[in-house]
Amino acid sequence: SPAQAPREDDEDVDQLFGAHGTTPAEQPAKSQAPEEVVDPEGYESDDCTTLGTLDFSLLYDQENNALHCTINKAKGLKPMDHNGLADPYVKLHLLPGASKANKLRTKTLHNTLNPTWNETLTYYGITDEDMIRKTLRISVCDEDKFRHNEFIGETRIPLKKLKPNQTKNFNICLEKQLPIDKTEDKSLEERGRILISLKYISQKQGLQVGIMRCAHLAAMDANGYSDPYVKIYLKPDEDKKSKHKTAVKKKTLNPEFNEEFFYEIKHGDLAKKTLEVTVWDYDIGKSNDFIGGVVLGINAKGERLKHWFDCLKNKDKKIERWHTLTNELPGAVLSD
Repeated sequence: SPAQAPREDDEDVDQLFGAHGTTPAEQPAKSQAPEEVVDPEGYESDDCTTLGTLDFSLLYDQENNALHCTINKAKGLKPMDHNGLADPYVKLHLLPGASKANKLRTKTLHNTLNPTWNETLTYYGITDEDMIRKTLRISVCDEDKFRHNEFIGETRIPLKKLKPNQTKNFNICLEKQLPIDKTEDKSLEERGRILISLKYISQKQGLQVGIMRCAHLAAMDANGYSDPYVKIYLKPDEDKKSKHKTAVKKKTLNPEFNEEFFYEIKHGDLAKKTLEVTVWDYDIGKSNDFIGGVVLGINAKGERLKHWFDCLKNKDKKIERWHTLTNELPGAVLSD
């Protein structure tokens, strides 16, 4: 009977995902017994007296996928200039995947060892997966007009220490530069984030893909920005008819597109397809630069697989998720 059709569909979806390993629902992040981590906060160390302390707070806004980092002040910074003072600023990176795309920084304060910034820097497109996996690196540096900016000290906060929607305050001793874990070099370089919506519309028998916005894109142009646009393909695509493009947004690393594209396709066929989403920097008169991309589908992993799976399981429901863009996409169409 028609009433049972959706169930059969669900079983098909489950079977298909079963054929490709476990369903996403059965692959939670490996949960371990919560470790008792003794915070280094409050510990006196030699570095504390020589490099200084930093006061800041972190808040993960789960609903809006935003990580707010409020840099309050530093005290007793190590003097870096001939006058016995410094010109300090703070910069943030998310590890692994340190790249220009995820660097944020405060303004510089001049001639002080006890700066007060009271500045909030926000990362957008931060997922629950990031909160388990990533570490925030906070570095205090000295700005120098004539030479390279100099490093004063840093601290690293594993984001899993934060509880969603609760502000956590820190007052820590800055440490010497820590080596970056070599395994990170093997991870794909992050090029920014993209917010994608998927909805299978039963009545129209097709998939609606929404390209909503990007955040923290890697800069491709000399002016420190990009002129981004997004291309999507539904593959395999024998007739090359599935290519869609958004409009180009000028001089921005945080473009808002809010464009939707429709693919007419039977629900049963969709499980065998993959959606390739690539972000490009538009250049007049020469070939456009590839910024980064993401592939959603049955052969993907983690959030990218789960988004596809949730779309197939929940017909007529719009499902919006942030995804990380990387610099390599195996088998992708990387020509414009």
